[in-house]
Amino acid sequence: MDINFSLIGCGRISPNHIVAAQSNELNIVSICDINPEAMEDKVIKLGLSDSTKRYTDYKVMLQKEKPNLVAICTESGKHGQIALDCIDAGCNLIIEKPIALSLNEADEIIKRAKKNGVKVSACHQNRFNKSVIKIREAVEKNRFGKLLHGTAHIRWHRDREYYARAKWRGTWEQDGGALMNQCIHNIDLLRWLMGNDITEVVGMTDNLTHDFIQGEDLGIALIKFANGSYGIIEGTTNIYPENLEETLYIFGDKGTVKAGGPSVNLIEEWRFADLLDDPEEVKREHHENPPNVYGFGHKPLYADVIAAIKEDREPMITAEDGRRALELVLAIYKSSKEGTSIKLPLKNYSTLNAKQKF
Repeated sequence: MDINFSLIGCGRISPNHIVAAQSNELNIVSICDINPEAMEDKVIKLGLSDSTKRYTDYKVMLQKEKPNLVAICTESGKHGQIALDCIDAGCNLIIEKPIALSLNEADEIIKRAKKNGVKVSACHQNRFNKSVIKIREAVEKNRFGKLLHGTAHIRWHRDREYYARAKWRGTWEQDGGALMNQCIHNIDLLRWLMGNDITEVVGMTDNLTHDFIQGEDLGIALIKFANGSYGIIEGTTNIYPENLEETLYIFGDKGTVKAGGPSVNLIEEWRFADLLDDPEEVKREHHENPPNVYGFGHKPLYADVIAAIKEDREPMITAEDGRRALELVLAIYKSSKEGTSIKLPLKNYSTLNAKQKF
């Protein structure tokens, strides 16, 4: 089964998607962006074929090209509506994080995808890190024993120039703040590894140094999971003078793990009461050194989605997974704005509902 692939949005993250599509031998039939120069830049730098069509209107592209698989890489606030239009056109989807900025749109994506029989994957590619796969395996084998608590720390730097390059960044309408944009990958991992189901969230957010954006540059949260464990999130873009680390800790009564590096690509601590493996060997075998914070996960994510289409199964990372990550960030926003703890599940909430002045 040949899969015709199209990409919508030729910005900062798009090369990772194009390279992943090329590596998985997809037929890249078209790309789309409202800025023709952005498209030409990707065509030249990534060696796309002259036969790859260029469009400035994604609806026209969907109608003319009828791709089997589409990747959505636009500004975050447009993910939801574009996804719904693609689903209605019968396209399978890979949606860059976050899956949408409102829970209503995320729910509609899930509903319509099932109705139309298409596969939708949220692009939380760090789940495919060697380190994360090993940690997930330990969770599934109950090697941690009773899960006690986990923590996600995203200590990054984003300057004025970063936001100036794309005016939508940091706005409530099209983005949100550090938690939604920079931190949602590690937030996804924490929720997934600690059991997914959450009962309560308490959060605080602030804007301490980025008075040129609307959203937060610092977010801190405490999470109560349904299994009785706890989670702590610390996310910021205030670190001087550059990105410091992205780390993930999982603590159980029979195991302790720390993953770190640019995008949790390294296992830095591996201690289990069962002594089933050599910690130093685990660290060596699950060590990756990516050139940037995006890591190496896009290629295996694409491979999985392609297999899901061909085998008619759900992808490993589903639209529901994307909704869970979105829900947790929005719950932190809601808690911060209202000054109270928030019970989950959360419904009918968006970044526009969370809008506040710091």
